[in-house]
Amino acid sequence: MDEIEVPQYFICPISLQIMKDPVTAITGITYDRESIEHWLFRNKNTTCPVTKQPLPLDSDLTPNHTLRRLIQSWCTQNASFGIDRIPTPKPPLNKTHVQKLLKEMTDSRFQLKSLMQLELLAAENERNRKCLLENGVPKSMIMFLVDCYKKGEILEGIEEALSFLQFVKVPTEEVKNLLSENDQILDSLTWILSSEVKNSVAVKSHAVIVLKRFINKCDSILLERLKPEFFEKIVNVLKHGVLTQQGLCSALHVLLCCCPLGRNRLMMVEVGVVHELIEIELTAAHEKRITELTFGILFHLCSCANGRFQFLSHEGSIAVLTERIMKGSMTVDDRGVFILSLISKFSATKNVLDEMLKVGTVKKLFVLLQGDHAKYLKDKVMQMFKAHSEVWKNSPCFPQTSFYAS
Repeated sequence: MDEIEVPQYFICPISLQIMKDPVTAITGITYDRESIEHWLFRNKNTTCPVTKQPLPLDSDLTPNHTLRRLIQSWCTQNASFGIDRIPTPKPPLNKTHVQKLLKEMTDSRFQLKSLMQLELLAAENERNRKCLLENGVPKSMIMFLVDCYKKGEILEGIEEALSFLQFVKVPTEEVKNLLSENDQILDSLTWILSSEVKNSVAVKSHAVIVLKRFINKCDSILLERLKPEFFEKIVNVLKHGVLTQQGLCSALHVLLCCCPLGRNRLMMVEVGVVHELIEIELTAAHEKRITELTFGILFHLCSCANGRFQFLSHEGSIAVLTERIMKGSMTVDDRGVFILSLISKFSATKNVLDEMLKVGTVKKLFVLLQGDHAKYLKDKVMQMFKAHSEVWKNSPCFPQTSFYAS
């Protein structure tokens, strides 16, 4: 490829590679189809990359057959230089083909095959995903999962349906409509979490990612209807470690979304969420975002007496909380200090205060006090120091200053 000059008009202005499927936009510029569709549909751009003129998402992209044939001919002539021939692109996915596959989904003889084909089409390119979305395929996938739940059967095709929903996301308004029309969607997804399935890690991770998207759009009425079983199933997948990092992050996000309601916090404490969150922090190597989520949930749960009791019942709780503070995340610092403040204010027994000295909590808080942190956090630390100075004052790590001034 280095030994031959490629004609400039064969090169896509976006990818800077030889075009495989050249299409011309309404602005008159030709791009490789995959690149311009990614620019429009995935990145949500509405201007032409070259001319900067308006280029709406629903713009026609006209196949440039003449240019494609020229590129194919040139590639064939220069095969000796290691240039591969560009295959003729497949015809674009259309409504007729999609409707045929949706019809086959309702027939048990063809169901798995149609689900597999729809998944492959979704994975292929942005153009397909747009067509599948416009023809209501995401809704059909969700209803397939609900039907499996109603029958109590893990049918072949569940993995493909969940995988499809990773590629083609259900739009916000459609999520809200589906939730208002069918009250079994959340139950269907948590049922998958508690079921025996092949390729368990992938399937359950995909299920909880879809669950996160739906729980994000739930109103307070739906969140108030959640039952203990909902949280039990999420706790079980956390306990058994059957999730990818993205799946774990999504499961924690689901719990955090449910925290604002007091009844949900109580149910989460009762089913053992606090213990599992601490175990995640103690045993798993994971990204910073996961600690931010666990600390966010723990803050909510420690706002009630039972939550604080469960927190302090775990012998590693204060130690892991202390260790995570000041490790580069302002969110973790914020939630960590607020959790310690709740413990300090409502649950500060002599044993707890001694533990905070023993594992370095007091020392870490003093370092935080001296650092570049928000005033409200420093005020929380000062409140803790003032409240327990009589217990901590003889420790070498305790600052020898008056906490009663100002």
